[in-house]
Amino acid sequence: MRKYTPKDNVQAKSYYTDRFWVAPRVPREEVEKGSHFEAVVDTLGKQVKESYVELGQLVIHIDAKENVAVIKTLRDKCGYKQCSEQSAVDYLAQDGEFELFYQLLNYDEAKRVRVVCRIKKGEAIESIVPLFKSANFAERELFDMFGIKVNNHPYLKRILMPDDWEGHPLLKTYPLHGDEFASWYEVDKIFGKEYRDIIGPENRDQAKIERYDTKRFSRVGYEVPFGADISEGENEQAIEYSETILVDYNKSSKKLDERR
Repeated sequence: MRKYTPKDNVQAKSYYTDRFWVAPRVPREEVEKGSHFEAVVDTLGKQVKESYVELGQLVIHIDAKENVAVIKTLRDKCGYKQCSEQSAVDYLAQDGEFELFYQLLNYDEAKRVRVVCRIKKGEAIESIVPLFKSANFAERELFDMFGIKVNNHPYLKRILMPDDWEGHPLLKTYPLHGDEFASWYEVDKIFGKEYRDIIGPENRDQAKIERYDTKRFSRVGYEVPFGADISEGENEQAIEYSETILVDYNKSSKKLDERR
């Protein structure tokens, strides 16, 4: 578990080089004249800063301060009765902003619209829980994972991480395997800080295999008693193969030779 160090330039780095294939950008199409989506854009009027169709759904960009008014209009006048998703994307290093989006569904027309807005770090967004109860947990996740505050939310507290957790795991500057705080959290919580030297930091890398662990991993060919100390080395054991269960494909089988 490495100690947390700020990575403010993480988005400024190039993710790809000429050695890698980069997927093409999803094409954006203009809103078709006389379509349902054109009627939606016309209904919202000047509240829409930009609109286009992407993968068969309407995408509209709005001012973050008008999120409640726009979504209320979409619900009451355009037939979008369900808010199926709400989240954010961290563009702090690149633009100094978060991009928030709301995914709405119109049952009658079988249409979807995505409402997109931007806020700066430290700014808050107005809650849409009075419009859609399903937004309650989504807005709590925004606060928990990104640190985005939601004004007038009925119960704004962490939903996935413990209440006393430090940091917000979906920020792009948050280490993938946690930071110094994460490595000691459960040890401090369960046993106390005085046991740090005895227990050691938590390993959150699920792919790590300890060379001298004789309790959790199979040691085919090097079997030793459970929990034995092998720091001084261990002897190789001959592998005994079964004719019916474990077959050694490197040598001929008697039964196979007989069938031949």
